[in-house]
Amino acid sequence: MNHQQLALPLLVLLGACAGTPTRDSSPPIAGLRQVDDLIQPDEKHFAHLWQITKGGENAEGYWSFAGDRLSLQRRHGEQKCDRIFVTDAKGADESGIAPLQPVSNGKGVTTCAYFMPGDREVLFASTQAFHETCPPPPDKSDGYVWSLHPEYDIFVHDLASGDERRLTDSYGYDAEATVSPLGDRIVFTSDRSGDIELWTCKLDGSDVKQVTNELGYDGGAFFSHDGKKLVFRATHFVEPGPNGELIGTREQYVDLLKKHKIRPHMLDLYVCDVDGSNRRQVTDLGGASWAPFFFPDDSRILFSSNHHDESERKFEFDIFAVDVDGKNLERITTYKGFDSFPIFSPNGKWLVFASNRGGTEQGETNLFVAEWR
Repeated sequence: MNHQQLALPLLVLLGACAGTPTRDSSPPIAGLRQVDDLIQPDEKHFAHLWQITKGGENAEGYWSFAGDRLSLQRRHGEQKCDRIFVTDAKGADESGIAPLQPVSNGKGVTTCAYFMPGDREVLFASTQAFHETCPPPPDKSDGYVWSLHPEYDIFVHDLASGDERRLTDSYGYDAEATVSPLGDRIVFTSDRSGDIELWTCKLDGSDVKQVTNELGYDGGAFFSHDGKKLVFRATHFVEPGPNGELIGTREQYVDLLKKHKIRPHMLDLYVCDVDGSNRRQVTDLGGASWAPFFFPDDSRILFSSNHHDESERKFEFDIFAVDVDGKNLERITTYKGFDSFPIFSPNGKWLVFASNRGGTEQGETNLFVAEWR
């Protein structure tokens, strides 16, 4: 979910899924500025690279079902918190940057936009029903934490008419919604049970079912391409020892949750069936492993992690891949900075991700699309 809030050989069949890159390849968003010079020497899976946005903080680019547009969240210029946009179906402008169509109305804070089947509507989470302006950021007394605003609800916005409908309306955190490739259900994160768990529902918000039920934050879920499984991030707890207090205990988690906060410094990836059964841990790397997404054949998982950063601040996030059984860990990006939110296009040929690379200002994060090799 939220970017404010928080190597081994490639399998032959994955190359077959993605196809063979050609010199004449062009991304599904026409007219983008090609930036192959920003590919790092050992980023072998990027055949070509194009920049989608320019300036500000842009993240969570998610493909339309047709694979020709992206939804995203963006903070830029005078914006105090994230707003939702979609790329223009006509392609890039003269600068080679994709024009953006606003979706959210500017009230409150928003996150996690995703196209609905048919690509005529976009769902997203927002505090707009309660906040005219951005809610205050979390105070620093609890260290680095994410705010789980209880005012978040999930809305669906019609791109043509601007009409909106509200899928959730109970006070509490409802956000991080994504849609099954089968077009039949939504998975989202909610604290309606008293803990942060995964839930699913039909596209109209009915038939709500709880998926996870273990103590800890379960969130940021995506369906497998066959619609049978979910991949998500979950809290990795530490146990207090005899030498003093540790950060990341169950007791601390519960205390922060009462304040509508979580500390995301220790996260692992899990998979389960869509009904919550067969829950299984995939990673145990240390640090924060998050932003997972299935490969086109559902045999591997892309994700972002800072487990390899030995510095105290651990701001170095790169994209990795791993088999669904936790084997064959592979580093995909090596840029020194932030690389995250990797999402394959529906046909598996393109990879959109967010990165600091090529930025001209401190903290600038843009969306890029790579031809996958």
